[in-house]
Amino acid sequence: MPIEYKGAKVPTSYATVSIGHKESHTLPLKLKAIADAGFDAIELGMPDILAYGKMLNGQEPDPKDHDTLVAIGKEVKKQTQEHKLKILMLQPFANFEGWPKGSKERKDAFTRAKGWMRVMEAVGTDMLQIGSSDAPGISSSFDELAGDLAELADLMAPKRMRIAYENWCWATHAPDWKDVWQIVQKVDRPNIGLCLDTFQSAGGEWADPTTKSGLVEGVSKQDLEFRWNESLSELAKTVPPEKIFLLQISDAYKMDPPLEAKADSEGLRPRGQWSHDYRPIPFDGGYLPVKDFLNAVLKTGFRGFLSVEVFDGKGPDKYSDMGEFGKKAMTSLEKLLKGQ
Repeated sequence: MPIEYKGAKVPTSYATVSIGHKESHTLPLKLKAIADAGFDAIELGMPDILAYGKMLNGQEPDPKDHDTLVAIGKEVKKQTQEHKLKILMLQPFANFEGWPKGSKERKDAFTRAKGWMRVMEAVGTDMLQIGSSDAPGISSSFDELAGDLAELADLMAPKRMRIAYENWCWATHAPDWKDVWQIVQKVDRPNIGLCLDTFQSAGGEWADPTTKSGLVEGVSKQDLEFRWNESLSELAKTVPPEKIFLLQISDAYKMDPPLEAKADSEGLRPRGQWSHDYRPIPFDGGYLPVKDFLNAVLKTGFRGFLSVEVFDGKGPDKYSDMGEFGKKAMTSLEKLLKGQ
């Protein structure tokens, strides 16, 4: 069900990953809830493919067994077709760009990418989300990061596939929207664009899960707001709408107590920890300036997919009813756009 915005229809999508972390939230139940709530499409998460494979075969498949993933993907496609849902993209592809030439890690990154392209064909989607890498030891050169993405974009072009490149706010070298936009411009290919995200930008430039205030500190509140508004203005004025492939929407909880300002035992940085487990639907307990960022994106002229992406582990029963959650997510989008 597209949402009306200034006389134009804005399509809506729904990310199917990490909602409540409940095994009972099977992919078929998620798809039914998404369709019943009026969404047009889904972002298909690899964790859901793996979980659905376990449901079908009794054991979770090896993420590197692309033959099995392709077979599962074909079954996923049947499920989405039953509910008349488009698969907007496959996600999240991590730690792709920046590895040293000739390294095992770089070879593995391209092997994984080619495997995921096969899965994309199986499920019937043309878009792959790549998050800006948070791996240590990768190049800090935007030219080199762009070179890897250009090489992959050229591999994908004959299959009419696209890359949606997203800034992850805990990334090693490209945590901000301006960073990934600079890299996309260097790639200079028609089949790469931006995956923007209210959490990734507001949670990186404006908020901080390691401070008591929940805000970026070291500057006055007035200067922080000025900097944030300048960033939004620059986005609205400089990014062409056709280079924004989608906008993901979620909020974040203010952390009380704050997260420790160091990586966890698995090497995940604080904003990554925050992202993975503390992102509710807007208007449901978060505090980020979600609407500010949405407005800036819409001012570019963008009228593509708005996608709810929630990672909320704040309690096993908060979103236990998938049908209720789907309706709440759609209502949140409508409220964000109301009166614009």
